[in-house]
Amino acid sequence: MRRSMTITRSVAAIVLVLAFSFAAGAQEIRLPAGAARHLIVYREPGRFTGWPANNGAWSWGNELLVGFVLGYYENKKDSHSIDTKKPEKSVLARSKDGGETWTLEDPPGYVGDGGKAVPSPGGIRFGHPDFAMRVGNHTLMQLRDAEGQFFVSYSRGKTWEGPFLFPSFGFEPTSRTDYIVTGEQECLVFLSANQPQVQGGNYNDRAFAARTTDGGKKFQFLGWMAGSSVDARSVMPSTVRLPDNTLVTALRRKSGVAGSYKDWIEAFTSKDGGVTWTSLGQAADTKDRNGNPPSLVRLKDGRLCLTYGYRVPPYGIRAKISRDDGQSWGGEIVLRDDARTWDIGYTRTLVRLDGKLVTIYYYTTDQIPEQHIAATIWDPPATAGP
Repeated sequence: MRRSMTITRSVAAIVLVLAFSFAAGAQEIRLPAGAARHLIVYREPGRFTGWPANNGAWSWGNELLVGFVLGYYENKKDSHSIDTKKPEKSVLARSKDGGETWTLEDPPGYVGDGGKAVPSPGGIRFGHPDFAMRVGNHTLMQLRDAEGQFFVSYSRGKTWEGPFLFPSFGFEPTSRTDYIVTGEQECLVFLSANQPQVQGGNYNDRAFAARTTDGGKKFQFLGWMAGSSVDARSVMPSTVRLPDNTLVTALRRKSGVAGSYKDWIEAFTSKDGGVTWTSLGQAADTKDRNGNPPSLVRLKDGRLCLTYGYRVPPYGIRAKISRDDGQSWGGEIVLRDDARTWDIGYTRTLVRLDGKLVTIYYYTTDQIPEQHIAATIWDPPATAGP
């Protein structure tokens, strides 16, 4: 069933008014007045919306699309504020004006609408100008299916085909959406799987790269994205390709045991198309509450921008910028720090035609206690980055 609701521009934008810090070695950067605006993508009283990073985001110029879970709200202190006794579904929100206004969409045949995944028939036109692919399982609560699956669209997400099976490579998949189209029938896909030997606290995810060169008929395992190390969880890659075809990815990481967990985002690079990967070191410290997944994009001036949720007080959304392809990162940019609780984040960032960034995430504030989908439209500081 198709459901569409036009969501008008929300309350007046909240502007960060503290001065931008240019101090050498500054660890925290606050944007100047007017450099960021916060908008509502979707909210509904009594409903919980969450986890854009689990569901994907796509752009075609200033037409933007983001996926998220729509459930029912139940206030919880120590777990996600979603009522797991009530139904939830995967939906989409679309903007045709660079993130200023959004429309809710529930296209037929999309994730969670039923239908058993079947082997991919091949012939997928990855190079189609309106192509989109959605990878993984349809909700956080049902993340680990026996087999990975994916959907494809040639209409900018208005209609979808699938689900199609990903090969398991002998693993239990825990994948989300991260891919790079490399040709009409070629695509790199960045996935993850449960690996019992991974020492990631209470998680055992391990990220890896795969490739198809025959329109999705077959996929080839390429390599583990965190290398041979299994002393920490690696999951939810967000990957960009540089002009020389070097790949740079950001991974959500976790290590330790109860009471002494470490959560961080680490950058890795591959110069052989995803077969071997080298660590570039820690990009951000996500501190606690199981950390938060990264979103990595390449700016129009060539710098890399990393965004993520910050789940310790003051709760909010943060960013970092690199001028040297992820080898080093500037101070932590505070996009906002007015969240009510830790249950926030999972950013996806898209680049508009004018170079502004649209960072999309789920959020909760004192004024809007239910988790909702929000977006920050902001200008990355020209001086940011080491």
